[in-house]
Amino acid sequence: MRYVRAQEILPAELLRELQQYVDGAYLYIPRKAENRLAWGQRTNSKAEIVHRNREIFQRAQGGESAAQLAEAYYLTEKTIRRILLEERRRGSGQ
Repeated sequence: MRYVRAQEILPAELLRELQQYVDGAYLYIPRKAENRLAWGQRTNSKAEIVHRNREIFQRAQGGESAAQLAEAYYLTEKTIRRILLEERRRGSGQ
């Protein structure tokens, strides 16, 4: 997200009205609900994490320990156990 100068895009009357409430402060204007993107939609982050988690699950099925996986993926053992539990519930590896 980048900043846009209000005086460059807003009508002068609206700018003066906004200055009554937020004179000189930063104001975040959220996107319209219909224009919002889900997390990871702009990049491949979500798909990459899904792939990583499935890979972790498969490696665990192959006999690697949570400690080994944590070291390999730079995650905590607690995170690995959470991923394995979620993948078991999801039915990965089938």
